Amino acid sequence: MDLLLLSNSRTHGYGYLEHVRDEITEFLAGATDLAFVPYALRDHDGYTATVTDALRPLGVTVTGVHTAADPVAAIEAAPAVFVGGGNSFRLLKTLQHTGLAEAIPGRVRSGTLRYMGASAGTNMACPTLRTTNDMPITEPASFTALGLVPFQINPHYVDPDPSSTHMGETREQRITEFLEDNDVPVLGIREGGLLRVRDGAARLGGVRGARLFARDAQPRELAPGDDVSFLLSGTPRFDAAA
Repeated sequence: MDLLLLSNSRTHGYGYLEHVRDEITEFLAGATDLAFVPYALRDHDGYTATVTDALRPLGVTVTGVHTAADPVAAIEAAPAVFVGGGNSFRLLKTLQHTGLAEAIPGRVRSGTLRYMGASAGTNMACPTLRTTNDMPITEPASFTALGLVPFQINPHYVDPDPSSTHMGETREQRITEFLEDNDVPVLGIREGGLLRVRDGAARLGGVRGARLFARDAQPRELAPGDDVSFLLSGTPRFDAAA
């Protein structure tokens, strides 16, 4: 498989996808056609136009799958797909409804389709939706996502702020709650960070690191460039209370 999983598509001080332009260029490696999945936002045309404008300087032609009479056929014909961010519940429900929840992982696992995701699109690469930050504005058929990696990712991971007066749960506390009922590692990738999976190896990239959470273990700090290939060999266990 060939995956480029971004924590976010917008970083302060940069234009849309500008902070990962070099990584996208390397990821596409000469492929000039990209299928874009805009289902995480309501305005599919506007979202596709944003991606088109961002990738035009790279010589990439972007086609929104929502414009195809058959979205599955559009995916079958594409060399690469980008699943954009937005609301993960809306995105997963539409992937299930259109048949893309089955079509995309089949081609990605065969090595014939490169997969790029950002935020909600990165959540889709996980086994389940259970570690998203999003509000459940709509109800998918299940929380089962594409399962391209055997662990969970929490995009936009935010470290606890010891000076904050906010009394709600921190992101770390919410992930700890997840681990109480699920024996699955969670990779919290900070904004500006990314995960590259290729040829059976996984490595962190971007300008910021990540924090790895696992049951019965202290959180582990990871930096850009760190090899996390060991995560690819795990077996997730959901609904397995500690």
